[in-house]
Amino acid sequence: MIQSSFGARSTASEVVAGHDLRGKTIVITGASSGIGYEAVRALLSAHAEVIIAGRDQAKGEQAVQALHTEYPGSQVQFLPLDLGSLASVRQTAEHFFAHWNTLDALINNAAIAATPLGYTPDGFEQQFATNFLGHFLLARSLLPALRNAAPARVVSLTSGTHRASDIHFEDIQYQHRPYDKWEAYGQSKTADALLAVALTRHWREQGITANAVNPGGVLTGLQQHLSAEERRARYYDAEGKLLPSFKTPEQGAATTVWASVAPELEGIGGLYLEDCHQAIPYDPEISTLTGYMPYALNADHAEQLWTIAEQLVEL
Repeated sequence: MIQSSFGARSTASEVVAGHDLRGKTIVITGASSGIGYEAVRALLSAHAEVIIAGRDQAKGEQAVQALHTEYPGSQVQFLPLDLGSLASVRQTAEHFFAHWNTLDALINNAAIAATPLGYTPDGFEQQFATNFLGHFLLARSLLPALRNAAPARVVSLTSGTHRASDIHFEDIQYQHRPYDKWEAYGQSKTADALLAVALTRHWREQGITANAVNPGGVLTGLQQHLSAEERRARYYDAEGKLLPSFKTPEQGAATTVWASVAPELEGIGGLYLEDCHQAIPYDPEISTLTGYMPYALNADHAEQLWTIAEQLVEL
């Protein structure tokens, strides 16, 4: 088991303290706010060059401006990216290669959650497409840059809500079964964990490894599709106070940063990480808030999903 000196309440800035990331280039998706933004702040404080990739250009450029103000002279830029569009993902990769040819870390942070049933222009259920398939294609598209920087890392953001669903290989896109927004989100987050397993298996010999990260419970824009009543019921106690298990965004970003920089994870992949350590399988007698379901790291499922994803994005 890989442990660290950090824990559930550690912050991203505490995790990155003492690291010098000069010369390192990192792409992070969906980092204009929330957990991703706090991860960027920590990485910039250690002098990494960070590229924020996101859908909202105005919001992204505002974030970049704020970061330049906080960290004068820092190297931080924005690239437009719509993970729900395969064409946009490919275009983002083209824009990246126009300016960079090495990539030390790709952090697949962006996500949508608990959305009404909807399909992308490419015909995929939108949570599966945005949270997993777009990130799969982005990693594949940026593979030459990761290879050039090897040893390189991919960080795949999953969630404790992966426990809501395994991959329903017979109907991933909800074309025949009833749609449930939390089950669909859970399936997409299981897919993100399996991506780390398959990517490590396929790319380890090229010096590239991937781990899945559960940031823990954090209130961010991710919950925007929930009603006020749903948010109260899920995240607050009877007195209206946020549940004590919830983290601040900077605490939520800690495991992402740890997965990106920790020397003890060099060359290590295919793990499920949370609270800045390697997680154990879910056991409700130990905790109902932590731990992974075995299917989320199932090597056969990971390989099956990898093959399906290749077919869906026409690789």
